[in-house]
Amino acid sequence: MSFGQYGGQERRRHPRAVTQIPLKIAQEEGDIVTESLNLSRSGVYCRISKRLHLMTKLKVQLLLPARKDDKSVTKTIHCEGVIVRVEPLIEAGWYNIAIFFNEIARRDAEFISDYVNSCLGKEE
Repeated sequence: MSFGQYGGQERRRHPRAVTQIPLKIAQEEGDIVTESLNLSRSGVYCRISKRLHLMTKLKVQLLLPARKDDKSVTKTIHCEGVIVRVEPLIEAGWYNIAIFFNEIARRDAEFISDYVNSCLGKEE
């Protein structure tokens, strides 16, 4: 099984796309800048170099590519999330975390959904 594929039955409500989107995670000890490993309407999976605990509340900023008037632009999405999974990696000091978006504007969630669907359309 390659990275990003899931061999069992999918339990998520929303499709996810393997995509590298820049993001900033704000939490009490400071900001963490990273990029997504995969993204869905309801959350993001990413790698960070700092251990954070399950159920930690975060402010998340995503930078999604978009088109406006036939020009490439960046759509900034601000939302709040909570860490629902932490996976320590073999490489010391790195962690994969899953963040569930618990507070996000409907239009921003729909924008993410459209972006994910466009990514999935390109893969097929």
